[in-house]
Amino acid sequence: MTSTAGLARETGAGLPHVAIYTDGSAAPTNPGPGGYGVLLIRGRLRQEFFGGYRHTTNNRMELMAAIVALETLEEPSEVMLFSDSKYLVDSMEKGRARRWQARGWRCSKGPAKNADLWIRLLLLCLIHDVTFAWIRGHAGNRDNERCDELAGLGRTLPDLPLDTGYPNSDESKVPFDGQPCPVCLTPVAIEMRHRSKWKHKILSKPATLLYCVTCNVRYEVQSEIRLAARP
Repeated sequence: MTSTAGLARETGAGLPHVAIYTDGSAAPTNPGPGGYGVLLIRGRLRQEFFGGYRHTTNNRMELMAAIVALETLEEPSEVMLFSDSKYLVDSMEKGRARRWQARGWRCSKGPAKNADLWIRLLLLCLIHDVTFAWIRGHAGNRDNERCDELAGLGRTLPDLPLDTGYPNSDESKVPFDGQPCPVCLTPVAIEMRHRSKWKHKILSKPATLLYCVTCNVRYEVQSEIRLAARP
């Protein structure tokens, strides 16, 4: 279960249960015309959603499918979200997206891609208690294959809109002290770390972090200039 569901957990154990299947694709080329498909299952109620964009990528459509699904929910819910995208599932369940967030949307290879969509998804996971589960695509799961069909319908819709976040999705920088967190908009505050993260040894020079209490994320301060208070 993702650790981003702090606010959802505070609401108590009586959250409604929702199962969600999602899929996204760009075809016949990637990048190219893209679509997403969503299947929501609440008890006996099954709802389908699909849409698309004129020019985008497969990974962006996988993310968009999850975003559209969670934005559809009218109240905080306990969600099991199934996807055949390891990019989506592993980034959420293994904490990669939160690490990119803490580093100002940078990873070991440079800027983390699709920051605009990760921000939207992380915020939704503060509202809902979401578990992301990977399922193998095209392996006979009827709900997954239905989402694949819906994604295909989405990318063939007439007059598809532009994906304004591709190819230049906005990078969300590490905030200054007192500025809002890029995900939840809670003002961040300076926090000093006097012990190392892994071995808990006392640091010769305390590390300076910016802490968001809502996301429970500590942004890594890259420059002393980030400690300046907001004008």
